Amino acid sequence: MAGLDEPTGMIIQPPLSLYLHLPWCVQKCPYCDFNSHKAGKEPPRSRYVAALIADLEREAKHTDGRKLVSVFLGGGTPSLFTPAEIGEILGAVDRLMGLADNAEVTMEANPGTVEHGSFAGYRSAGVNRVSIGAQSFNAGMLQRLGRIHGPAEIIAAHKDARDAGFERINLDLMFALPGQDPALAVQDLEQALALETTHLSYYQLTLEPNTVFHSRPPADLPDDELAWDIQLAGHERLASAGFERYEISAFGKGGDRSVHNLNYWRFGDYLAVGAGAHGKFTTADGAIYRYEKPRHPMSYMEAFSSGRSLPAAARVASEDAGFEFMLNASRLLEGFSQEGFEVSTGLSIGQLRSRLALAEERGLLELLPGPRWRPTELGLRFLNDLQGLFLP
Repeated sequence: MAGLDEPTGMIIQPPLSLYLHLPWCVQKCPYCDFNSHKAGKEPPRSRYVAALIADLEREAKHTDGRKLVSVFLGGGTPSLFTPAEIGEILGAVDRLMGLADNAEVTMEANPGTVEHGSFAGYRSAGVNRVSIGAQSFNAGMLQRLGRIHGPAEIIAAHKDARDAGFERINLDLMFALPGQDPALAVQDLEQALALETTHLSYYQLTLEPNTVFHSRPPADLPDDELAWDIQLAGHERLASAGFERYEISAFGKGGDRSVHNLNYWRFGDYLAVGAGAHGKFTTADGAIYRYEKPRHPMSYMEAFSSGRSLPAAARVASEDAGFEFMLNASRLLEGFSQEGFEVSTGLSIGQLRSRLALAEERGLLELLPGPRWRPTELGLRFLNDLQGLFLP
């Protein structure tokens, strides 16, 4: 039997998801650090779809007989692609990899890029959940964020999605925006709640490197204390409306949860298709690998049209696997169990003994029977400090 601090050597292949990256946007927002590119007059969508399907054929070997529990079409702005193109992609996904019963298939959609009636086409193509990038319902805020839509387009997109039969709709909202105070932030939430959505991603605007806002920050961004007051006011309003916070920035009502994102946070596997997409897979013998695709759309398409080989996946070292597990699990309010850690990483929980004790001592983690651990309110507020304790 392995000692307390010795690797268990027992890794079970986790559930499998798929991320598909569609990289073009009408314009680049000043806060965005995602791998997105200005579409121009007519991006080469047909060529890109062909590259995605070739990529899917390449990735199918990593399923190891597992069907996909979720698919996420992100970007960029996936709703710049037509329902027929989305249908072609999802048809190839099902043919080459297979979808589990009741698999969640999410597509990001930005208001102002979805033509009236298109949601019905996306629904017919196989999408069963949409994530609408609202960000704010305040017209002035949207303009400062560089968004191409206004409040009316958000409401219209949500109605169109409902009318098309979508029962699961996520709204993305940001807080701590330039010039915002708690009252203004709660106004955004009130308008989202009026739409009767059952899932919200509610996260703070951050100044990410290599963005316009990072090099030229807005002068009237809320300071840390005001941002905390805004966050508390928002969380209280969501709780009063029946929303449960289940991840640091995710809120669901009536049990609504993002299957795809939960698989990330529980250290599940996810295959990656598309320009700049990152993936993780676990082999049948328990080895964990990570990889990424060429970032620029033209380089990505050229790789598949020319038959050029892509960089090989890199095996994740055991100490890195432990940190990556904690990086994700510490975001979840449910936390993680000893068993979950050990079967996901092949490591003994004893190897984290001193770090877990330190996190408990500092009030960042709470120990529960099982044993299992979950982040405290303090741990969620200072998540970077909590995660830093588990750096290799």
